[in-house]
Amino acid sequence: MVARVKKKRKAMKISQKALAEQSGVSYASIRRFESTGEISLVSLLKIAHALHCLKDFEELFKGSSITNLKDFEG
Repeated sequence: MVARVKKKRKAMKISQKALAEQSGVSYASIRRFESTGEISLVSLLKIAHALHCLKDFEELFKGSSITNLKDFEG
């Protein structure tokens, strides 16, 4: 996932600092994500939105009927 995000950012000719400004995710968090893969889901979604690839996440949850944790555990 990290490689795809980094490739997309570079293809759009966006620096890490510019992505931080556009996404609202700190520059340090973006640097850490690209070097270690660690990031919160909220921050990842913000980055995906800034890179115009939020639909990739929508596909993951398409048709999901889970509405609470008990549904998930069952």
